[in-house]
This record gives sequence, structure tokens and C-alpha cells, in this order.
Amino acid sequence: MAMNRHHSQQQPPRVQLYAERAFFALERFLHIEAASGMILILAAVAALIWANSPASASYHDLWHIPLTLGLGEHLYTQPLHFWINDALMTVFFLVVGMEIRREIHEGALASMKLAALPLAAAIGGITVPALIYLAINHDPVQSRGWAVPTATDIAFAVGVLALLGRSIPGNVRIFLLALAIIDDISAVLIIALFYSGGLDYAGLMIAIIGILIVLGMQKAGIGTAYAYILPGAILWAGLLKSGAHPTLTGVVLGLMTPVLPARLHDKPLELASRALRELTEHSADKDPNHLIGPLRQLRRAQRELMPPVTRVQMALHPWVAYGIMPLFALANAGVSLEGADVSFGATQSVMFGVTLALVLGKPLGIFATSWTMVRFGWCDLPPDVDWGWITLVSLLAGIGFTMSIFIATLGFNDPGLLSAAKLGVLLASLTATLAGLGWGYLYAKRKRAITASA
Repeated sequence: MAMNRHHSQQQPPRVQLYAERAFFALERFLHIEAASGMILILAAVAALIWANSPASASYHDLWHIPLTLGLGEHLYTQPLHFWINDALMTVFFLVVGMEIRREIHEGALASMKLAALPLAAAIGGITVPALIYLAINHDPVQSRGWAVPTATDIAFAVGVLALLGRSIPGNVRIFLLALAIIDDISAVLIIALFYSGGLDYAGLMIAIIGILIVLGMQKAGIGTAYAYILPGAILWAGLLKSGAHPTLTGVVLGLMTPVLPARLHDKPLELASRALRELTEHSADKDPNHLIGPLRQLRRAQRELMPPVTRVQMALHPWVAYGIMPLFALANAGVSLEGADVSFGATQSVMFGVTLALVLGKPLGIFATSWTMVRFGWCDLPPDVDWGWITLVSLLAGIGFTMSIFIATLGFNDPGLLSAAKLGVLLASLTATLAGLGWGYLYAKRKRAITASA
């Protein structure tokens, strides 16, 4: 009897161990960029097939289904495509904003010495593609797409890099991440400055009220993320009314997210230890109400062990990488090849300009700027990074999927030009992916051979 009782007492830890292993494996999968990159590719391919299949009408009809949100008499109706591009993508920009905030605080952008080379490389990788695009597209309507080839897709590019295996030095990945993050900052600024309408000051005041509410709640020590949904919605509505793109709400909130844990009277570990002792004392208690207090303290300690910028980003990352971004790709990558007539001047120039700017302009701008900065002694290459690895990063930076398509939807009202721009982004991203994989495989093989012979 004692042995059975002892065995039953041993079961929960074993079950808990198996559960922890399963959740660890799941969490590890959800944070592998290669997996999110593959899902993004599958979503884009599915959109292309669907938009060019006999059921293509259903593809276009789906995104025009009206969806109404509101409370009481205050209703707001927009097509499904709007809610994906202008509402859900706000969460994507929130994660981008928090990533920028974290990197500025303690990452690749924490000091000018660390950020100088990727900053210069990113500027070159933005300027040269824009100049190439504008050299091909002189017309004022076509020239509105100059910013389409300026951004690098982080998930896609890092996912392709991960496919090359562990032979790639860690500093190569860090350099690519820093470059892509600076690209994202630039894209956000470009959207705010060049792709937002004239500002309505009444909407701007509403947005400022939302920001003040967020600051007040942070000052009051409110740490739960759910409490910030309402002021975030006020900020979003204000930016929408003001004429600025409402997805900038995500960037603003991300940059405002605290990078340090809240100051508690008790340290989180001490709070967790005391809660665990109380749980142990009440474990045999038949009244479950005695467990509510210690469990609440334990959850609070767990929440405060990590700074909000890290905790919220980790919580949202799986939803963005495996939900919002693939849904965005599915809704926007469905270019009808019949509808995208690139046989005449305007659409042909837009598609050719975007493709050439990403495939050629992006690598040329990044590599040439990096070489110039190092050649004149203004920057140093990171440890274990040589010009072969800089070439790899330059090629992968030509993958401009998510942000490029997003900017294209803002830049072109003409369906033909928009389809041509999207087609150019897809062709360029595919070409850059194949070029990066080919160069990375050959160069990594060469480095391994040199190491083996040495």
C-alpha cells in the first residue's frame, strides 16, 4: 500500500517532465525562423495558385467580404482585406517596434560602434535600389513605387540563412538581423513621411490622447499587456482619422514598451519561492481557495522575471510568424498572371524596376557601402565575417517580401501597376533566395575545405 502511494506521488513529476519537454519542443519549433519562412513561402504559393485557378473569382471575392466591428450604434464596416492590412499588420509592426526597442537597448544597435557598419550598409541598400528604380520609372505615378525595393524581409531572409546550417558564423546572422532591423526602421519612416495623407489634426489629438493614456498606465505600474489594448485602439483610430497609416500604432507602442522589469517590493525569485512554499503547505488542503493567492503570486513573479519588451514579444512572435504574416501573404500575393499585363510600358517598367532594384541594387548598395566604410577605416568587419559572408548577406537582403508588398499596396492605386509591383517582388525574392542559397552553400563548402586542409 505504501509502495502504491509512493508510486502515485511520483507520477505527477514524471507527467510534468514529459509536458515540459513537449512544450519546450513546441516553443523551439515556433521560434525557428526557417519554419516561419517556409510557411510564408507556402502561403504565397497558395495565393498564386488560387488567384490563377478556375476558382480565382472566389479568391478576390473573399477579401472584399465586408466585416463590421463596433459597439452599440457605433459600427465600422470595411472589407476583410482592410482588416488584414491595416489592423492585423499593426500587431506585426508592434513586434517590429519592440525588436527595434530591444536592439537599441542592449542589442546590435546599442552603440554606434556596433551599429555603424550595418547602419551604413542599410543606407546603401536603401539608396541604390531606389535610384535604380527611379532611373527606370520616370512617370510620377510609376515613381511612387520607389520605396518598394528598399526593405528586407527579416523572417524570410533569416529563414533562408538558417537553411544553410550551422556552418554559417553567428556574427553573419547578427549582421543580417541588424541590417534588416535598420531596414524596417527606414521603411517605417518612409511610410510615415511619404505614404501617409495630409494630417487631420483632430485625429492627431485623438492619437496623442491614446499615447498619454499609455504613459499614465505605465506610470501607475500596470504591467499586464491586455490593459493596453483599449489605449492602443484609441491610438489606432486617431492615426487612421489623421491620415497617417494606422499600422504605425504598432511601432509607437513597441518603442514605448519598457525594457526593464517593474520594480516590486519583493524580488521576483523571492516572490516565486514564497508562493511555492505556500503551495506546498496547502497542497493537502481540501479547500482550493487557499491556492488562489499563491498561484496569483507565482504568475506575477513569472511575468516580472522578464522585461515587458521581451515577454510581450515572445508571446506575440508565434502569432505573427505563423498567423498574421502568412495571412497577409495569402491576401496580397495572389497576383493574377492574366490581370498582370506586363506587355506595355508602365507595368513592364514597374515590374522590371522592382526586380532589378532588389536583385542587383540591394546587394550592390550593401556590399559597396560596406567595402567603402572598411576600406577607409571608418568601420571594422565583425569577427569571423569576411567579404564572402558579406556577399551572402547582400544577396539575401534582396528578399523583400512582406514589407515590399505592403509598401506596394500603399504606393499604387492602379490595379495593373500594383500587380506588376507584386510580381516584381515575388520574382526578385525567388531569385535572391536561390542566389543566396547557391552562394552560401558553395562558400561554406569552400571554407570547410580550407579549414580541413589547414
